[in-house]
Amino acid sequence: MSSWIKRTALAAVATAALISAASAQVVYNRANSGEPETLDTHKTSTVQEAHILRDMLEGLVTYSAKGEAVPGQAEKWEVSDDGKTYRFTLRNGLKWSNGDPITAEDFVYSYRRIMDPATGAKYANILYPIKNAEKINKGQGKPEELGVKAVDAKTVEITLESPTPYFIELLTHQTSLPVHKASVEKFGKDFVKPGNMVTNGAYKLVEFVPNSHIKLAKNENYYDAKNVQIDTVNYFPTPDFAAMVRRYEAGELDTTDDVPADQMKSLKERFKDQVRLGPYLGTWYLVVNSSKAPFNDVKVRQALSMLVDREFVAEQIWGQTMQPGYSFMPPGVGNYGEPAYMSYKDQSPIDREDAAKKLLTEAGFGPGKPLKVEIRYNTTDNNRNSVIAISEQWKQAGIETSFINTDGKTHFAHLRDGGDFDVARYGWIADYSDPNNFLFLLKSDNKGFNYGKYNNPEFDKLLDGAAKELDLKKRADMLKQAEAILMKDMPWIPIMYYGKSNLISPKIKGFVQNTRGVYPTRYLSKTQ
Repeated sequence: MSSWIKRTALAAVATAALISAASAQVVYNRANSGEPETLDTHKTSTVQEAHILRDMLEGLVTYSAKGEAVPGQAEKWEVSDDGKTYRFTLRNGLKWSNGDPITAEDFVYSYRRIMDPATGAKYANILYPIKNAEKINKGQGKPEELGVKAVDAKTVEITLESPTPYFIELLTHQTSLPVHKASVEKFGKDFVKPGNMVTNGAYKLVEFVPNSHIKLAKNENYYDAKNVQIDTVNYFPTPDFAAMVRRYEAGELDTTDDVPADQMKSLKERFKDQVRLGPYLGTWYLVVNSSKAPFNDVKVRQALSMLVDREFVAEQIWGQTMQPGYSFMPPGVGNYGEPAYMSYKDQSPIDREDAAKKLLTEAGFGPGKPLKVEIRYNTTDNNRNSVIAISEQWKQAGIETSFINTDGKTHFAHLRDGGDFDVARYGWIADYSDPNNFLFLLKSDNKGFNYGKYNNPEFDKLLDGAAKELDLKKRADMLKQAEAILMKDMPWIPIMYYGKSNLISPKIKGFVQNTRGVYPTRYLSKTQ
């Protein structure tokens, strides 16, 4: 075996003082902009689910308060000279919330479970860099062949197909959170219910009342429990942002994970520095069903994109909390450089509208035969106002728009389950800072996220080639070519780059705005 190069991996240290046993219970009420569809870490896919799971479970690697990858259940890791093998050493004395010891076999079991086709994990392909993962997930190999093994009770070894520059950051994602084997085997799909769910993070599940709240309590068996200052955290699903602000103002909520953008001016006047704004590595899209006529015509898709006045939507609807988006990926993604922009990025709205009308005419639409589009979206004030504004812009070219809106859980389940649609609102926040985390969404074999059934062999070939390319510059060039194909085919229409907007009570201490939008409760404290 080649020699090992030890990577710097310092554990995150909480700085807050301990709460005395005599003090009152500290309760933190957190808004969460959607209801979780599942708390099974291997079936989850949304940001709203990730917030909750991140409090209850911890992987080998986790997030710091600043949104950086730091040691989690593993106190350190080593990487082989060829960059293909990682060895993680677990902390001493780790326990599950029920007192069971945590061993390397728990992580082996969890990685095998998510790759097992029988699990039905929609997001398994994020872990395809692991040796044999793709083959196993596609039913062409056995879970035991996965490149994850327990060297001993405290050592997890992961072997990759090829060097992957973002692998450590990848392990912070919720798909790498472990599950408790005995609970899964005993309760089946009900292992995530209160009373059944066993966790290894800072908190454990106490209550889950659909459309009301999820209650978590401090896990005294967590290795850093002495530094966890909040005893109870309640997550409240709040898709109605205006109502969310009212609850915040009444003191019912301590923080929000979004704000109604059309109220930004008044929010700043009322709450001043309680309004926290910052960049967020993500893109707000309209997904087009490119497998369905007439949306299988690239001219139709390009026309829909060209007619959108992104500056108006970002500035007037979102109160400048978002930025106009003219590329599939937002600027600032690691291992990349400048994105591949739309060719009409710098054209005037009038010129774009003229060009779009010409494309629609060529596609067979015009007076007497208008293009009809149905937009599906998950209900929030910001989303509703955005799609209405976009429909008004499309109307200038004679396009007739109708709408279907549902709660977030129903909306995303419809997309994931292959439900029919014309155009659907979607947003993607980076799980790790690398172009692959955006581009993989549209690979033809990505059944979990390629909602519009986009299929371009040239695009797939570039992504497959980039996955094997060791030279980071050559790899970036290949991925930029792939993004340029998306800007021509326009299977998903980028509208805006995300910004993160929160309301944070002065009682909450330790909150750090970060581009990843991660705020684990274990780093926070609350004054009475």
